[in-house]
Amino acid sequence: MTMSAGWYLRRLSRMGPREVAGRVGDTVRRRRWRSARPDSPSVTGTRFTAVLPAGTVAAVPPDAVKRLVAEADRLMAGHAEYFGVDRDDLADPDWSYDPKTGRRAPLVYAFDVPYRDEDAVGDIKQIWELSRHQYLTRLAAAYAVTGDERYAERVAEHLRSWWAANAPLRGVHWTSGIELGIRLLSWVWIRRLLDGWPGAAALFEDNPVARDQIWHHQRWLAAFPSRGSSANNHVIAEAAGQFAAACAFGWFPSSARWRADALRSLERHLRANTFGSGLNRELATEYHGLVLELGLAAVAEADAAGVPVPATVRLVLLRMTDALAAVVDNRLRPPRQGDADDGHGLVVDGTGTDRWGSLLATGDAVFGRLPWWPEVTGTDVRTPLLAALIRPYAREGSAPAVSRPASRPAHFADAGMTVLRGPEEIWVRCDGGPHGFLSIAAHAHADALSVEVRHDGVDVLADPGTFCYHGQPEWRQYFRSTLGHNTLQLDGTDQSVSGGPFLWTRQARSRVLVADTSGGDTARWCAEHDGYPGSVHRRRVELTAASRELRVVDEVRGPRRPARLAFHLGPAIAVDLVGDRAVLTWTRDGEDRSATLDLPGQLSWRAHRGESDPPLGWYSAGFGRKEPATTLIGTGFADGTALSGDFTTVLRFRG
Repeated sequence: MTMSAGWYLRRLSRMGPREVAGRVGDTVRRRRWRSARPDSPSVTGTRFTAVLPAGTVAAVPPDAVKRLVAEADRLMAGHAEYFGVDRDDLADPDWSYDPKTGRRAPLVYAFDVPYRDEDAVGDIKQIWELSRHQYLTRLAAAYAVTGDERYAERVAEHLRSWWAANAPLRGVHWTSGIELGIRLLSWVWIRRLLDGWPGAAALFEDNPVARDQIWHHQRWLAAFPSRGSSANNHVIAEAAGQFAAACAFGWFPSSARWRADALRSLERHLRANTFGSGLNRELATEYHGLVLELGLAAVAEADAAGVPVPATVRLVLLRMTDALAAVVDNRLRPPRQGDADDGHGLVVDGTGTDRWGSLLATGDAVFGRLPWWPEVTGTDVRTPLLAALIRPYAREGSAPAVSRPASRPAHFADAGMTVLRGPEEIWVRCDGGPHGFLSIAAHAHADALSVEVRHDGVDVLADPGTFCYHGQPEWRQYFRSTLGHNTLQLDGTDQSVSGGPFLWTRQARSRVLVADTSGGDTARWCAEHDGYPGSVHRRRVELTAASRELRVVDEVRGPRRPARLAFHLGPAIAVDLVGDRAVLTWTRDGEDRSATLDLPGQLSWRAHRGESDPPLGWYSAGFGRKEPATTLIGTGFADGTALSGDFTTVLRFRG
């Protein structure tokens, strides 16, 4: 996907003068760096001291060890799966190769690589993911828990291969700061987990090639931070990786400055990226998880190195953890909101480990769980490792007195998110919040007033997900469109106007009018948005416990306009649609479940499944993966002047 001149003009229009000036400076610096690559400073007496406390590895639960070792053995055999693509070449990987398209990224000056152009480079996510080296942190963790040197030797072999193939400023792996930041964090943990292996020092601190790579990664991050309208989760990954490396690999004359600058950036942007309620401002749940992982990892490095951290950093992470505990369903699944690209900050666990349970377990160890938190029954490797380094919040002398929620929050006014809960584990998310974060709202979807409904953790009315970023513009557009969510579309257009795959030029404004989750038999929510000029879409949602009934009423105030109302069913849901009534059936833990969906009779209803021209009827469980799922579309007109203009939908869960 190449960017047109029009895109650059639209992108420029979303920047302020300070950001424009900074980007001009970046351009000048890139040109200067093309012909003036300095050598890293010569250092002597380097040591690695940021080791795990004695006994830490012994605290890892046996079942978590079993999952980790199984995953490590699969990696040792050369097998892995990234974004729906199976790979069998990991015994000796080609670092510039994309197995999805068969293309190789060119090995040229980094800032000449057209990484957005899939025809020239391949699928950039496929290429970048392996070089985050999070599969190597798994292998290093497997060495730590088993003492089997095969894992350590494979890690060393692959790091030396990567360093040889990716000289500083050469190739696709030097083009994006988030990749450099996460890679640095991985290297810190690889060195930590390999401590005790006889070859660890020769691989890192006694290796001039490793030192050169670490220095150049930090020099790059100091020079090219994400700026202004791009200062979202990327800048936090950059700061966390820079800070971690400057703490653990503080061997260079610039280390103290890099450490201080990165900590200031991390503190500032953690606050900027997080609502006071604790939810992430991008309103994209997976990025909430990524930022929380990065923040916890950064605090672990600070505490391991004895570097004081501003109290606000721990406070933001505490609020993020409480917010996560508040919004998950009974199976610990958070909302599926906004973009999701399966990005992780620190990976040391095997397949099958619950990411969200792991974060809550770490939150319990670091901050202490509240009585209303959901129970976490699973185990993981990461929690005991982080908990061994991070000082518990209650013992942190600089921790301010903070009032944590006495009961489980259901309405997050600043984020516009409301969670309604009913019997039989009914979970409903209502979206009446801001369109996205910063002027470009890069990871937002056009999903104002959408609802997401689950029964015992099963998607009934589902958010379809993300699927892709680059290379398939029609699919990118569908999965973030208004029609791709459980809400109302007018005039065949989106509520917010897209200017590119990560750019919105006009954003719908929503406001919540009612959020009554006080605990009575019926919970109520009402909100409206102005995304369609000349009309206002208002939606009312009521969840009645006694009847296990969810009622959704859509009202459009304004002139008569063509309308489509969409309800996306989860992939586990079978549907029988007759007229304006749909019978939904599914199975959970061997038990048959069912519900009826009575749809507005003013609209003509049709079921769509797995259609490609145009895309409709799909569900993406993870980045790069999609599967057919049924979408019910009602077509007709919204008439704000007619008495029968409201559209009423009723979902009843059967006993």
